[in-house]
Amino acid sequence: MNRFEAAERALRTAAPHELPDAIRAVLVEQYGAEDVELLMADYGLTVLQPVSVPPHGPEPDPVSVYNSPAGRAFGSQKPYCEVVRDGRARLHLPVSVRGDRLGVLSVTLSGAEAARRYEGELAEAADVLGREILVAERDTDLYLQARRKDRLTLAAEMQWQLLPGRSCSRAEYDLGAQLEPAYAIFGDNFDWSATADRLMLYVTNGMGEGIEASLLTNLAINALRNARRAGISIADQAALADQAVYAHYQGRCYLSVLMFDFDLATGRASVVDAGSPQLLRLRGGTVERVTFDAQLPLGMFEETDYVAQDFRVEPGDRLVFVSDGVHAVASPKGEAYGDAALARAIHSTRLLPAAEVPGAILRELTGHRGQPVADDDALVVCLDWRGRPSVR
Repeated sequence: MNRFEAAERALRTAAPHELPDAIRAVLVEQYGAEDVELLMADYGLTVLQPVSVPPHGPEPDPVSVYNSPAGRAFGSQKPYCEVVRDGRARLHLPVSVRGDRLGVLSVTLSGAEAARRYEGELAEAADVLGREILVAERDTDLYLQARRKDRLTLAAEMQWQLLPGRSCSRAEYDLGAQLEPAYAIFGDNFDWSATADRLMLYVTNGMGEGIEASLLTNLAINALRNARRAGISIADQAALADQAVYAHYQGRCYLSVLMFDFDLATGRASVVDAGSPQLLRLRGGTVERVTFDAQLPLGMFEETDYVAQDFRVEPGDRLVFVSDGVHAVASPKGEAYGDAALARAIHSTRLLPAAEVPGAILRELTGHRGQPVADDDALVVCLDWRGRPSVR
């Protein structure tokens, strides 16, 4: 058994809560590591939080995502080698699963030569660790607890549990999304699901506050998922979710959603626009707002019929979806953020990967808003489209 196989086996056989101890022990034994630390990205994507299992002593301080060696590896999604005391080297390795960025594994080795020799194998071990963390989260709260630098409200807890992830990547596209305020969100939401040939994406603008907003969104998203998993068309998904929401709330509460069903081979999409989320497209250096025929939000009236529209995305397009907590948020002088400011933000972040765009736009929004904490949910989803190469 070689070194990497030993590391992989140690992770696959460890108990869910013992993954940090297992990776630490095997890297010390097989690679001569002097220190191993697992850091998880917090919900706000601002810090990397150390994962520690009691009784490991006092909690170490979090590490900034923006100005630290570990943060550099997290942002670039590439290993980064830091030279530390006495000539030792610390490898910071992204812990990700199919583009969903979970955190960083930091491994201290005897020197730069050991770092160069083992970087490839240790990067693979970090990938295995990421997959094992996702499986382990079914049986332990350890990694979810490590992601929070503040306490989540109950509504926010429900919303984060409803999400598919914060980013994902495959050959045809990259997706990234972020919600603010991360620790006190109400009802905004996003959802996606892909098959071999299709990508379905929902962007939801919730209604209300607190638990009631979260309950409404949970009902609507699960109704959409139930219809989607039954193989129903996107227009009928909207109709069935509309019926579910109306049956419970009788029109007192409703939900805005923008729904896409993309064909990965052609870039053609069916779209249902049922409310207020907005779409802006960056194509060839130009940002423009894309509009669709507006239809009624889900649950506003009984038995609403929905009609899908045609849309096409081209290789190189960047699509940015925002909730009204972004495009309608007001400055201290009462000026709405609007399309012009959004276009500037999208253009200024054009060189960032899709996973980093939502956070960057939300940081610019904070400056416009003039206060650190939003009064309303703010949601940004970024889709970078590469498409599938044509077969000749």
